Amino acid sequence: MSALVETANLLADRINALEESATLGMSKKSRELAAQGHKVINLSVGEPDFKTPKHICDAAKAAIDNGFHHYTPVAGIPELRKAIADKLKRENNLDWKPENIVVSTGAKHSLANVIQCLVNPGDEVVILAPYWVSYSEMVKLAEGKSVIVEGSFENDFKVTPEQLEAAITDRTKVVMYASPNNPTGSVYSEAELRALAKVIGYHENVFVLADEIYEYINFTEEGHFSIGSIPEIKDRVITVNGFAKGFAMTGWRLGFIAAAKWIADGVEKLQGQVTSGTSSISQRGAVVAWEDMSAPEMMKLAYLRRRDLVIKLLRDIPGVKVNVPDGAFYAFPDISFYFGKSDGNVIIKDADQLCMWLLETAHVAMVGGGSFGAPNCLRISTAASDEALIEAMNRVKAALATLN
Repeated sequence: MSALVETANLLADRINALEESATLGMSKKSRELAAQGHKVINLSVGEPDFKTPKHICDAAKAAIDNGFHHYTPVAGIPELRKAIADKLKRENNLDWKPENIVVSTGAKHSLANVIQCLVNPGDEVVILAPYWVSYSEMVKLAEGKSVIVEGSFENDFKVTPEQLEAAITDRTKVVMYASPNNPTGSVYSEAELRALAKVIGYHENVFVLADEIYEYINFTEEGHFSIGSIPEIKDRVITVNGFAKGFAMTGWRLGFIAAAKWIADGVEKLQGQVTSGTSSISQRGAVVAWEDMSAPEMMKLAYLRRRDLVIKLLRDIPGVKVNVPDGAFYAFPDISFYFGKSDGNVIIKDADQLCMWLLETAHVAMVGGGSFGAPNCLRISTAASDEALIEAMNRVKAALATLN
């Protein structure tokens, strides 16, 4: 093989067509700068900075000590599927049996499984934006077409029923959204979700993929509402959730879906050919997760305090517009005021470039909004200590003040 051959051309077209995850890309760049001796504050990754609760760790340790070391059923161990079904009934008014549950290697895996099982080449997936960076790439892998519907800043980045209706065509197969949302932290209320469900109800061949991974990080008085609890569309809603955010179990890699039996069977069939069952030890730990909810409540209160801190600091920066997120652990300010400004060497053209400039000059890692479907914004993770957040925002403010 000639050394001149571009090796990327040897990869499958579907891989070359994919974009690198913006969040993982910024995290990689920040590690490189840190390795060079820079004191980087990384606010780019959506990962809790807390430890997994002790009772979950103890259950996992017991599984190791008791020899629970072998392959598990593809859809998950029976005890965990039952625990999930019980939780969904108790907390979400979702009446699914264990046979409707499939446990996968993280909620990201769960989302990808569903899209592969439902979307044919040419099918349209309506994605409510801003959206998590991987949604559109998952659709691309399934050879579907992403139809992006943008929620406005003035409406807390939430899509209206009129916008949704206008986006649905005879090619629409799935409507996909997250609440609480990544990257905005916005939360759709029960009334708002019922209004969206009414639109979907008119289109009997359209499914809903509801990403509820941030369910326990919800600051509203109303609390979380699951669109799958609406009877008229229940059988067309696939609820995705997991343990990473609410229980600080990112490395345990555990997510799940709850859906009609034929969809769950399809996901199990696919998973059986790709990964099989996920970690036996992780599943044993997760079985007991809901037995003590004190840690998720403690973490939520910490995220609420940090949200208020970061919003206050952002509002002290000239030209920055920011709403108040009702959930998750992100701030998503509009920083378009700085587009076209320069430090004398670089002219800032968009949020992605501004993020890279801030990383290189202020050594603060964040993620530009372009990959989230909101090119005027940037995402700031508040899953860091108060001290780190204060220092980061002070650095950002000082750096931005040099642009004119």
